[in-house]
Amino acid sequence: MRINYVMGIIFPNVHDDLLPEMTANRSMGSIPFYGRYRLIDFSLSNLVNAGISKVGVIAKSNYQSLMDHLSSGKPWDLDRKKGGLYILPPYGRSETKVYTGHIDALQGAMSFIKDSTEQYVVMCGANVVSNFDMEAMIDSHIKTGADVTIAYKRGKLPKNHRDIMSFQFDENSRVTEILLSNKIEKDCDFSLDVTIIERNMLIHLIEEASDRNQTNLARDIFQPNVNNLKIFGWEVDDFAAVMDSTESYVNVTEELLNNPIARKQLFTSERPVFTKTRDDMPTKYGLACDVTDSIVADGCIIDGTVKSSVLFRGVHVAEGAVIENCILMQDCLIGKNVHIKHVTTDKNVIINEGTSMSGAPSYPVFIKKGANV
Repeated sequence: MRINYVMGIIFPNVHDDLLPEMTANRSMGSIPFYGRYRLIDFSLSNLVNAGISKVGVIAKSNYQSLMDHLSSGKPWDLDRKKGGLYILPPYGRSETKVYTGHIDALQGAMSFIKDSTEQYVVMCGANVVSNFDMEAMIDSHIKTGADVTIAYKRGKLPKNHRDIMSFQFDENSRVTEILLSNKIEKDCDFSLDVTIIERNMLIHLIEEASDRNQTNLARDIFQPNVNNLKIFGWEVDDFAAVMDSTESYVNVTEELLNNPIARKQLFTSERPVFTKTRDDMPTKYGLACDVTDSIVADGCIIDGTVKSSVLFRGVHVAEGAVIENCILMQDCLIGKNVHIKHVTTDKNVIINEGTSMSGAPSYPVFIKKGANV
C-alpha cells in the first residue's frame, strides 16, 4: 500500500564523525554492512515498507559512493515519475553553507520541503540498523494527535554519541523530559533518530531556529519545547542498534552472527531489507577450506579457514590463511598463511603472505581502504 500523505527525509552525513575511519571517503549512509548492504538501506527500506514513495536524501560531502549505490532508486521501487528518490545537494540556496546539523541540512533543502504536498514528514538518520513497523508508528502519530513522534529503544545508551536523546514519559507515552547526555549508566529509553512531524510545523520550526542561528534539532528545538510541543515516543521492541564507533559496528555484526533471534528480527520476510544488487559468480570453496559460523557473500574464493567472520563480495582467501572474528569488505585479497583475528578491513585491502595480526573484541584492528599490508 502506498501512503501519499507522508514523505521521507534521510540524513546520510550527519553522524559521520562517529565512525571517522570508515567515513574518510564516504558518508555514514554508504558504509558497507553485513556482507551486502549499506547502512542507508535500513532507513530506506523502513520507509518503503511503510508505503512511502517520496524520499529526499540530503547529501553533504563524500557522497559519490552514496550516489552510485542509490542511483535511480530502483531496488527500493523509487524510480517513478511521481514522487520517487531525490538526492538533494548540500547547497540548496546560494547563501547556504555546508551544514553542521539537522537544522542546517533542512534549511538547505527547504525548497524541496515547501514544494512537496505531503502532510507529514518522516526524518531518519543513517547510523541506525533496525527493521520495524513504521506504518504502525505513523498511524499512532496521527491517532494521538502528536506534534512529534520519535522512535526509541530501551537499553544501554550508546556511549560515543554526544547528542543522543534519552526520554522520560508519562503514562500515555508523552515525553515529559529530554536528556542529552551519554553518561547514563543504567538502562534508559534512547532515540533511534526516526522522527515524524507535520510538514508545515517542521517548516515553521526550522525557519525560526535558522533565524536564531541554531543548528541542533534535539538541543535547540525538541529539548526546550518539551512542554510546548506534544512529543510522543514509539518503542521499537525488535532488534535495533546505533552505530556510534568502529567498535559498535563490529559488535553489532558479531551479535547478528551469533544471535539468530536478532538476525530474524532484522531480516524478516514481512519487511525485506532492499539493496543494490551486484551480479557475480557463486562463491568457490576449495577442497582444503574450512568455513564455520560465517556470512559469505557471492563472488568469493576461499581456500583457507574462515571462522565467525563476515566476507563481502569478491574476497579471496588463499590456502593456509586463517581468518577469525573478522569483517572483510569487498574485493579484499588475503595471502597464503595469513593469520588475522578481530580485524576489520575496508574495501580493496591486500594482506600479504605470512602476515599475522590480532586485535581484541574491545579493540578491533581497522585497515583503511586500499591498504597493502
